[in-house]
Amino acid sequence: CLVLIYNYSVNYTTEVRNKSLIYEIKTHSIALAQWLNKSASNQYKVLGFVTRNNNARKTRIQGLSVHYLTDDTMDWLFRKNEVNTIIFPDYTTVRNEQGFISRCIEMGIKVLVSPPFEGLDSHNKDYHQMKPIQFEDLLGRDEIKIDMDKIEKQTRDKVILITGAAGSIGSELVRQLAQFKPKLLLVFDIAETPLHNLRLEIENNYPDLEFIPILGDVRSESRIDFIFKKYHPQIVYHAAAYKHVPLMEENPCEAILVNVMGAMNLSNFAVQYDVESFVMISTDKAVNPTNVMGASKRIAEIYIQSLAKESAKKGSNVSFVTTRFGNVLGSNGSVIPYFKEQIEKGGPITVTHPDIIRYFMTIPEACRLVLQAASFGNTGEIYVFDMGSPVKIVDLAKRMIELAGFVPNEDIKIEFIGLRPGEKLFEELLNDKETTIPTDHEKITIAKVRQYEFEKVLSAVKIMIDFSNKVEASNVVKSMKKLVPEFKSKNSPYCE
Repeated sequence: CLVLIYNYSVNYTTEVRNKSLIYEIKTHSIALAQWLNKSASNQYKVLGFVTRNNNARKTRIQGLSVHYLTDDTMDWLFRKNEVNTIIFPDYTTVRNEQGFISRCIEMGIKVLVSPPFEGLDSHNKDYHQMKPIQFEDLLGRDEIKIDMDKIEKQTRDKVILITGAAGSIGSELVRQLAQFKPKLLLVFDIAETPLHNLRLEIENNYPDLEFIPILGDVRSESRIDFIFKKYHPQIVYHAAAYKHVPLMEENPCEAILVNVMGAMNLSNFAVQYDVESFVMISTDKAVNPTNVMGASKRIAEIYIQSLAKESAKKGSNVSFVTTRFGNVLGSNGSVIPYFKEQIEKGGPITVTHPDIIRYFMTIPEACRLVLQAASFGNTGEIYVFDMGSPVKIVDLAKRMIELAGFVPNEDIKIEFIGLRPGEKLFEELLNDKETTIPTDHEKITIAKVRQYEFEKVLSAVKIMIDFSNKVEASNVVKSMKKLVPEFKSKNSPYCE
């Protein structure tokens, strides 16, 4: 009887598993197929491989069939084998097969991408479940290599505080840091529901990770003091910030209180409690800023860099590092989910200007570079990331429409609505050789920026905070421009 029950359960599990084909027959694809098929509890049953290599047709690898893929045979192949899932081994192959992916989506075939095998722990447990293909996966670049050993040496068995932990960047930092087995992760955010959701995700995907979710505001000195006093974090990743350009143009006082005072509070306590490393997440909009948001982040950079120099004079060993990068694909409130929502509603897609361009990188890519830059440990440096080639936003809109199976300006219209307050057509190139110095990592350089004296910066920041608490917006912006003379407002009430 027990044998019958066992046989039935195995057969039932096999039947309900997704019938899958792995793309390509390279090393990663073969390892992926072997890993997926080794456990009956896995939800994917690998039937074989698909490849563009004509020479590999009608062969077998590890007992699995290899199918030659052409546009003509695709429908027949999937229907004959009752395939409902295609799994890509990595993001590079995803970006090389956008037409194939569009066809799969039209046919109702689920398209997934594998996590990097560094996402598997020593027990081969997958903490990064197979991930559905997103629009942003099709737009990134080849995977960036990082020094895993160097990052692990810095973060293993450490108490780490992440502010803005429930946001796009903060939550991905949590996921990546989990792989390096820190002693404790303190995940700090003001947003209750996103923090609760992050807690559930961590509990489900990282059951062995020691973490504490903490609700709080970076503006509150007493709350931050409590965290440092109770938990003594050794590494701080400061990702909490207001980031939306038009909103900050309308609310400059809040931009100062969160982006500047928040960074000041955290960095001051980092010195007071002898933190080993403090990493601030900045933005390309801090370079020659044309809006309040970018200028507020530049002022936060200036404060932290001047504090690093001042505290080093007094014998402090805190390593202060700032990282700058551009727009992040798929982050909360970014253009990708916004366009996706407009497409799902039938359009139109709204673009501010036909010539507007932006630099993009994916969230995991940005976070990997943050971890790498933080491991360099050169206090007071501002590290800037190679953002690749700029993307024309109207071209991005067209590609998204096409990948959704529609024809641009026929099925889904594109409308131009004009630049928003504080917005500019062209973002600054971060890694210009005239303004940066190379590092050991080809994708990371050091910004050449003006040096400030700490006492002058502290005095200017206190004035800004005082104006902000009094809600004197015009005086806030004037004081910002006094400290950062390259701040020139565009399309803004503060142009004068």
